[in-house]
Amino acid sequence: MRLTLREVSLGLRRAPLLSVLSVLTIAFSLFAFGLFGLVALNVSEALKRVEERVEIRAFIADGAPIEAVSAAVGDIASFPEVARVDIITPEQALARARKEMGEFQDVFDAAVLPASLEIRLKPGYRDPRTVRAVAERVKTYSFVDDVRYGEEWVQKLYNIRNIAGATGLVLGIAFAGVAVIIIGSTIRMTVLARAREISIMRLVGATDAFVRLPFLVDGFVKGVVGGLLALAMAWIAYRLIDQTLGIDSTFFQSGSAALGVVAGGVIGLLGSALSVGRHLRDV
Repeated sequence: MRLTLREVSLGLRRAPLLSVLSVLTIAFSLFAFGLFGLVALNVSEALKRVEERVEIRAFIADGAPIEAVSAAVGDIASFPEVARVDIITPEQALARARKEMGEFQDVFDAAVLPASLEIRLKPGYRDPRTVRAVAERVKTYSFVDDVRYGEEWVQKLYNIRNIAGATGLVLGIAFAGVAVIIIGSTIRMTVLARAREISIMRLVGATDAFVRLPFLVDGFVKGVVGGLLALAMAWIAYRLIDQTLGIDSTFFQSGSAALGVVAGGVIGLLGSALSVGRHLRDV
């Protein structure tokens, strides 16, 4: 391993411009991948915030016994899909309507809104089928006059989440593939630049594994350095966009950022392995 590290160090000193070019190429390819990941992360977070608003509203009939309603609240709260159940009185419903739709203040001044049960669902139970199933169970209570949960809105939200997830997966794989190709091309230039040295090493009995190892380590190191640069550039872009547009966006958590840098090293290693294995036969 010491000899391998020495070979990597010598290669960096012999062709510093090529090494810098390789690192920058890797950094910009991973930067594009990181920007896509950042957009995907913020889209996912935005969908989660919207998904938290999924609720079922069960309107209570006038004159319903308070004992029956209270018993039903405890029963519904025990559903495995339900996170919380709140009783909304007519006064609370009227105050909320005036606050959320202030332009219709005159209409609500004389309005009387029915009491209702506000049912919030747990994460993972907000898909259209589950929401519909819970709504149907709530309808069976005798004091429930009507149940609303915005069926079309829930279905559209679910479709958007599925499309965003599938698109993110496909484009993520595509960006990773492009990064591997670019890294492989930069390693190929290094292999070609050291063709004479590799030929001499083979003449003195060096095995293919011995010849490959420095290039694999070189690709991994360049991938890690490129990943760190890409992470720094993504942070700068994130701050500029955040300040310019004034939006409350999210950046990668420390664990995700570290995983991204390691992924850069793995992509560099994979690109080196593919390139070296193919081009050493021509040297």
